[in-house]
Amino acid sequence: MRVKEQSARRGMRSMTVVMPLCRLHRGIFNEQPERRWNKQLSKNFELKQEKVALMTEKVKNAKAMLVVSYKGITVEEITALRAKCRENGVEYVVYKNNLMLRALDNLGVHDLDHLLVGPCAYAFSDSDAVAPAKVLSEHIAQAKNDKIIIKAGLVEGTYMDAQAVDALAKLPSRDVLVSKIMGSLNAPITNFVGVLSATLRSLVYAVDAVRKQKAGE
Repeated sequence: MRVKEQSARRGMRSMTVVMPLCRLHRGIFNEQPERRWNKQLSKNFELKQEKVALMTEKVKNAKAMLVVSYKGITVEEITALRAKCRENGVEYVVYKNNLMLRALDNLGVHDLDHLLVGPCAYAFSDSDAVAPAKVLSEHIAQAKNDKIIIKAGLVEGTYMDAQAVDALAKLPSRDVLVSKIMGSLNAPITNFVGVLSATLRSLVYAVDAVRKQKAGE
């Protein structure tokens, strides 16, 4: 009987030690996932803040930014479009709509808010205000489909709808314009006047499109 009582007592003492250890063990495993989750949420928030800050600077420094919708475009097609954009000093990127909305809000720009729905991509140029419109318009004309549609854009900080962007695309790029003018300097004066006249007609058309847009015509 004494042996049994001693064994029972030892068992009780073992249980009193094991039970707190079990509770501590469960507590550690219950707390760690929550802490890890909170850290991950905090890290994700910081990364988003950093990305929005970079996007804000990109929009702010851009000569032109176009918003386009895309659907059914293949990897090969998007790769070819990005390559063509790079050749012309244009960056074609995809951002989440909610992040772009926050970036635009940082700049006090809300003209594009209603357009940031569905899959959206953006074409930027920080050196040529005409290049994004020209590159995308040429791509759309060659593709002969509606996989990519120009919605609107910001050009030199001014909002332009799709019609105004189309008019802008008809203007010569900066490099082409400089080349034409330099070439015409060695030609008769009539050629030089012709180059300027054609450029001015295109510019007037683009400006008139913007005027009509603002007037609600």
